[in-house]
Amino acid sequence: MNLIEELKWRGMIQDIMPGTEEQLSKEMTSAYIGFDPTSDSLHIGSLVPILLLVHLQKAGHKPFALVGGATGMVGDPSGKSEERNLLSEDVLNHNLAGVKKQLEKFLDFDPSKPNKAEMVNNYDWFKNMRFLDFIRDVGKHITVNYMSAKDSVKKRLEGENGMSFTEFTYQLVQGYDFYWLWKNKNCKLQMGGSDQWGNITTGTELIRRIGNGEAFAFTCPLLTKADGGKFGKTEKGNVWLDPEKTSPYAFYQFWLNATDADAEKWIKIFTFLPAVEIASLAKEHAANPGARLLQRTLARHVTTFVHGEEGYNKALADTEKMFANQSASAVSLSEEDLQSLDGVARFDYTATKISAGVDIVTFLAETGIAPSKGEARKLIQGGGISINRKKIEGTDFAVNASLLLHGKYILAQKGKKNYYLVTVA
Repeated sequence: MNLIEELKWRGMIQDIMPGTEEQLSKEMTSAYIGFDPTSDSLHIGSLVPILLLVHLQKAGHKPFALVGGATGMVGDPSGKSEERNLLSEDVLNHNLAGVKKQLEKFLDFDPSKPNKAEMVNNYDWFKNMRFLDFIRDVGKHITVNYMSAKDSVKKRLEGENGMSFTEFTYQLVQGYDFYWLWKNKNCKLQMGGSDQWGNITTGTELIRRIGNGEAFAFTCPLLTKADGGKFGKTEKGNVWLDPEKTSPYAFYQFWLNATDADAEKWIKIFTFLPAVEIASLAKEHAANPGARLLQRTLARHVTTFVHGEEGYNKALADTEKMFANQSASAVSLSEEDLQSLDGVARFDYTATKISAGVDIVTFLAETGIAPSKGEARKLIQGGGISINRKKIEGTDFAVNASLLLHGKYILAQKGKKNYYLVTVA
């Protein structure tokens, strides 16, 4: 399979401009994807564009990762219902450094290779451009009618909040990025999420009208979960690529907890496993769904890709400590085990209260494990609370010094997946 055939099979192409496949078959082609520096870490929603660049480079083409130092100051309206807060230059620079560091883990920047990856920042070509120059040299080539016809613009104009001039101009700014890279870096292809199609095609139009040239594009689908929920979101928020924001354990658990339908789709997108092997895994999984072979394989490959073998091994070790023997007492966990567990929320609690004994409802509310005493009672009555791996049967249960592990810890569990380590001091 060529690159486009491979990406189509994996479910990673939604829209594609005519001639794109032929261009990629004809010569080594430079292509880019833009990354939004609204945080100092990317999250798993960014993994699909990262993987597109990796596939592109593996196929012998040259990837450019564009970090939007300039566009980050404007705000992309695509897929959003209201204008976001604009970032200061200091915050943007901090975020850009974090995003660059992460991208360097996934792409090959070896300068000796003809298709070495490059990173560019659109602030570099916008910082000295005057507004009058921009509207004269760029703005005159694209009509307001053309810009207003884009879905991302139409939805906002028809909405309650409307759209600021700042956001309206975003597609011109992104379109100029493509033109600049085409002119200065011989970049002929832009890729991105399907919500970017309007911005991307504005770029190809500028290349045609200003440079009398030809450029190409394709987009990948925006992922949703089988239940319709937003991909990459948990009750705790985004699943980040930065291990300080989302631990390797919590990252691993996200993939391990995928539904069968999601795992079957995601293993094609988020791993490099070939079709024959994935088909074999799906068949074996169908014969014994309880073993969760697809989920375990998916979680192993994605965690290793993002956090390396060491991160995967740590996530696996923590998972085994937490779940391998749920019927066993938490006493079997050493103090080192407890201290080193990732993905566990940590709280401190006053020793004098434990010495005197405190009812479980108060304990849960005061530690923050439950948001209120009322919620704590509901959780206990529903069988959703365990202390040191023993389910709490009633609200009259007392938390006292006899429960302390290694003289100072209590391991609490809420539901099936949420663990809390309380240090008593």
